[in-house]
Amino acid sequence: MDLPVIWFGIAVLAWVLFFVLEGFDFGVGFLGPLLGRTDAERGAAIRTVGPVWDGNEVWLVAAIGVTFAAFPDWYAALLSGLYLPMIAILLLLAVRGVAIEFRGKHDTASWHLRCDAFLATSSLLLAATWGAVLGALVVGLALDPGGNVRGAGLGRSLAPVLGPWAVLGGFAGVLLTTVHGATFLALRTTGPVRARARRLTVATAPALAVIALALFIAAGHAAVAGALALLAVAAVAAWRRAEVLAFAATSLAVAGSVVAVFTAHLGSTWVLLPSTLSSANDVTLRGAAASEGALHLITVAGVIVLPAVIAYQVWSYVVFRKRVHTGFSTTSRPRRVPVTR
Repeated sequence: MDLPVIWFGIAVLAWVLFFVLEGFDFGVGFLGPLLGRTDAERGAAIRTVGPVWDGNEVWLVAAIGVTFAAFPDWYAALLSGLYLPMIAILLLLAVRGVAIEFRGKHDTASWHLRCDAFLATSSLLLAATWGAVLGALVVGLALDPGGNVRGAGLGRSLAPVLGPWAVLGGFAGVLLTTVHGATFLALRTTGPVRARARRLTVATAPALAVIALALFIAAGHAAVAGALALLAVAAVAAWRRAEVLAFAATSLAVAGSVVAVFTAHLGSTWVLLPSTLSSANDVTLRGAAASEGALHLITVAGVIVLPAVIAYQVWSYVVFRKRVHTGFSTTSRPRRVPVTR
């Protein structure tokens, strides 16, 4: 049993689950205030993620924990080289959580608007920052022979997320979470918010497909080609009001994009993180893996913990599967109430 390969697959799966689940969370966060024209509509949009958003963030803890336990050198290179973006992400997650939880503490329109503004801003910045981080990982980091990132001052951590691939990743991250959040809102709401979310998917998915096509031409990764096809499916499905299919397509597109990033440099040498200075400094799967004894130990823990987390999350989505009502459906007429004399 090749434990390093197995745990690399588990690490990628944890990252995929985080970005798929938090992806529509971020999308709802900044789309809710935009698609909701009234306070009631904006509140309904936020209630679609209210019971599950904090559970979705568990996968960030799981992804970082698995990376740290199974591949400590990979973890060290990632977080030391990108510590400022990671700190920004943690702060934005805190602001976002407070905005969601505190929105219902006061029943005034001005309070709701302030919370919605913080929620939308933090969600948008989170989507852009995560996209820039993933874009930076495609290029790699300036790793020296000791596995340390070269550079001085703030530029050491900020330079990787300011490069062309990182900027493109940030832009793609915002667009992808927009489409993903819109398909989720169309699936989980009724009335005008549902209709606006469907129209937004039809309008935005083609623009994102153009970016996916450019990435496929540049990188030639099969997962990116799959994401391109799935975005086309999502647009057509939203136009035909097949909301389950549209959401499934955007979920798979997010998953394919994340897999493309983390497997972009595997090849025959199993490179996890390339060095922009020299290929001799690359972080490889075998070189970054923990000891055999440590991998056996976390395997025992993983067999118990991971299935339990997945089972709980599936149960929570089943419990909160019903749509949140935001008004009369645009596809049906209001029910007539008989008048009594």
